Amino acid sequence: MLDDAAYLSRRAEEFRAQVARRLDGSLTEEEFRPLRLMNGLYLQLHAYMLRVALPYGTLTPARLRALADIAERWDKGYGHFTTRQNIQFNWPRLIDVPDMLDRLAEVGLHAIQTSGNTIRNVTADPFAGAGAGEVADPRPVAELIRLWSTDHPEFQFLPRKFKIAVTGNAEDRAITAANDLGIRITERDGRRGYTVLAGGGLGRTPVVGQVLADFLPEADLLPYLEAVLGAYNLAGRRDNKYKARIKITLAEQGVEAFRAEVERRFAALRPAFRGADRAVLAELRVRFASPALRNAPTDSYDAARKADPVFRAWADTNLRAHRAPGHSIAIISLKPVGGVPGDATSAQMRAVANLAERYGYGDIRAGLDQNLILPHVHLSDLPALHAGLRAAGLATANAGLVTDIVSCPGMDYCSLATARAIPVAQEIARALDGIAREAGALSIRISGCINACGHHHLGDIGILGLEKGGVESYQVTLGGRPGTDMAIGTRAGPGFAADEIVPAIARLAGAYLALRRDPGEAFSATIARTGPAPFIDALYQETAHAL
Repeated sequence: MLDDAAYLSRRAEEFRAQVARRLDGSLTEEEFRPLRLMNGLYLQLHAYMLRVALPYGTLTPARLRALADIAERWDKGYGHFTTRQNIQFNWPRLIDVPDMLDRLAEVGLHAIQTSGNTIRNVTADPFAGAGAGEVADPRPVAELIRLWSTDHPEFQFLPRKFKIAVTGNAEDRAITAANDLGIRITERDGRRGYTVLAGGGLGRTPVVGQVLADFLPEADLLPYLEAVLGAYNLAGRRDNKYKARIKITLAEQGVEAFRAEVERRFAALRPAFRGADRAVLAELRVRFASPALRNAPTDSYDAARKADPVFRAWADTNLRAHRAPGHSIAIISLKPVGGVPGDATSAQMRAVANLAERYGYGDIRAGLDQNLILPHVHLSDLPALHAGLRAAGLATANAGLVTDIVSCPGMDYCSLATARAIPVAQEIARALDGIAREAGALSIRISGCINACGHHHLGDIGILGLEKGGVESYQVTLGGRPGTDMAIGTRAGPGFAADEIVPAIARLAGAYLALRRDPGEAFSATIARTGPAPFIDALYQETAHAL
């Protein structure tokens, strides 16, 4: 099994030998590159970076403490949570990476397939098993796919990286339509199955995924996925990496032709599975059974809301509806105003681990928005949880607000970036902090290059940093949204110089407050009603240096 420490230690030991050969000069960097990428190790602007998979975003206190140990012992005391339920360590020494992998192996974590042209970390709804309105917990399905795809001999050298997301809720928090394959658990006529979307993605060619199978019976999932990956592996382009994703394959072939090839392969593959995958899925459902939620009075929660306005503001902003009465989902913001989005110190990780054990049934999730989540908290424990988060510097009451900015690392770390992202996020958060609560759920997402790791296409306001004429230029998109009805934002016009982008976004936020009908009208509803023209007028008002 993938969480078997012995198996993972053997993988780490293999890499230890490869690292030794790189350090003594037996391997050149070019020869070492594919070996390190197989183990999630990148060479960034200033140092190596290790990307660790957090499968479908689920963490335990022991695993979070291991991540804290790694940050403290072999990095600079913090980790960076990403938009794909991974954590990145930005400063490891090459000689220390095998020790880091050994520590991960002790708790069943690894960095396998977090890079390279293979099936990446499978992502899922971070509210899985807790969110109201859920058809089914998507984690057993995500784990089944992870078990099937890891070290799969046929799919280690795909035309390009391949991303899969799973959701079991009509409110698609897994952003399935932005993935190479999106799987939505559904029910029809009393039968459980899947809607399968294909060809979604962001980057230089943003595309909303298309329905490949409207209703796939539950028993057919793995042979169908095998057929999809086989068809893509054969047809995907290898002559141009910018045209190698499955979204380009679908655009060139057409979805009907691709579907026909998948169905042909599926018919041949289906008999070979013989139900073993369904037996594994049944075992996984037992493993992921919800904790026994306690029943207790909630008077203390109500009293704390009345007595403490700071707690009330946090509760109003950072809590989400739970499927069970008396419980709530608590979002732990990793976006203090002026801080680095997604960063958590080793001390903060340990604090969350301790709080999860005491108040959260030992369950922790990493979200797709660079925050952490405790999916099960009894209402009576929320005041104490909030006090613990405050002591750790983790009680920022801004989940979903305009200062809850999603941002990639940009040029502060990434060798692919063409502009800074983190400083822009920090400056915008400071500039808009005063209107954050008034503006409500207004999302800003920032990417430092065309690869779109900050998911800028999906923000109410998206910002893309590029290099133009040797200087940074920031393009703005409007009207993007994640979720079931995902939409790609539309470019507003010319880009802005680095010293103009923050005032421009402030004008845009001000225009939203002035144009909306009432505080309950979302940005998407306002721009749909008014059209983009008044927002674009505000954006470019008094701009001296549009690029």
